[in-house]
Amino acid sequence: MAPGLPTAMDRPHFIGIGGAGMSGIAKILAQRGAKVAGSDAKDSATADALRALGATVHIGHAAGHLADDASCVVVSSAIREDNPELVRAAELGVPVVHRSDALAALMDGLRPIAVAGTHGKTTTTSMLAVSLTALGREPSYAIGGDLDAPGSNALHGAGEIFVAEADESDRSFHTYAPEVAIILNVELDHHANYASMEEIHESFETFVGRIVPGGTLVISADHEGARELTRRLDGSVRTVTYGESDDADVRVLSVVPQGLRSEVTVELDGAPLTFTVSVPGRHYAHNAVAALTAGVALGIPAAELAPALAAYTGVKRRLQLKGEAAGVQVVDSYAHHPSEMTADLEAMRAAVGDARILVVFQPHLFSRTRELGKEMGQALSLADASVVLDVYPAREDPIPGVTSELIIEAARAAGADVTAVHDKTEIPEVVAGMAKPGDLVLTMGAGDVTDLGPLILDRLSK
Repeated sequence: MAPGLPTAMDRPHFIGIGGAGMSGIAKILAQRGAKVAGSDAKDSATADALRALGATVHIGHAAGHLADDASCVVVSSAIREDNPELVRAAELGVPVVHRSDALAALMDGLRPIAVAGTHGKTTTTSMLAVSLTALGREPSYAIGGDLDAPGSNALHGAGEIFVAEADESDRSFHTYAPEVAIILNVELDHHANYASMEEIHESFETFVGRIVPGGTLVISADHEGARELTRRLDGSVRTVTYGESDDADVRVLSVVPQGLRSEVTVELDGAPLTFTVSVPGRHYAHNAVAALTAGVALGIPAAELAPALAAYTGVKRRLQLKGEAAGVQVVDSYAHHPSEMTADLEAMRAAVGDARILVVFQPHLFSRTRELGKEMGQALSLADASVVLDVYPAREDPIPGVTSELIIEAARAAGADVTAVHDKTEIPEVVAGMAKPGDLVLTMGAGDVTDLGPLILDRLSK
């Protein structure tokens, strides 16, 4: 039976409760019986889902939203110190808990699998949650995106396994103590918090050091950053590698595209094992192998887990088909780092063959655009044509001289057909003028570009 409420979290107040990570923790606490409250900048389907669980969700931030009897205030690294609810918490003496500490408390007493890496965390966490559920293991999970089925990013399950996405962006994954840790890849990102690859590797080493005694590290044998991390480890943690490299412990023998699915064959314990992954792309196939390897490390038979992985049909925003109109398919991608952009574009190319791929790309964060704008532009050269929006700032203030023009210049230098559009409301008309029957339109980025898919479909249908 899963544990009950962590101490002092029976009446939590979440600032930014609608966020992917925050809402998941709030949902689990509500399902465990907590009196959950919180606020968010705008109303949303997530807010409605929380209300359905009995939570009180305020829209906008104001000191009066924080109840006098709140047991704690939960925040993420995105919450600024001058937030009126955070200021009020200090006045009342209400303890402030970081999101990662709240999640760590929820995992206490269970068998946690923590999924880390620069890319692929949400997908891999979701694959584990769905497949373990299909096997009747009733896991708890907290994911940075909503599953296609059952449609939520978090669940309080009755089983002993807790699957969690472990975020390296602010080093919050140092809080967790997993029985099994997955590291999918290691690259330089989150430039506001990491100045070098050395800092990134040190941070991941600290995360590995948090694995409980007798636990297991599952790590890519193909990705150079992950291989370098493996070389740096002292051997005190049991390590299982996976991938296509000859020295991988769980070796990927083949990934065969089958439309929007893949057939994957691995060599596990000296014997071949073939299973289906119900989403396209080699990188998603590798995510599935990482999930399989982690499940085996927890003692789940590979012959049971491998077919169960086919139950995973995707996560919202991860190559999610939004619909089709006038013979044009519209797919949504969360990719915002050059490696992710390249992987998703290659997956779509394998899926659609000679059909044209049109991308609507919204850069995410000024710091990332400054450091990786050239590589983003080069990734866009894989599309037949692209439209690039202004930078989505999220939590950052503008940086002088850093605009989406850095990406556009690099894309054109790589021979790409790129158009700049500064007003998002123009996108449906622009895309309708570009698209032809048989084309695939890919909305791409971690910001509000996702809202454009339905608008594009509506315009195409007319």
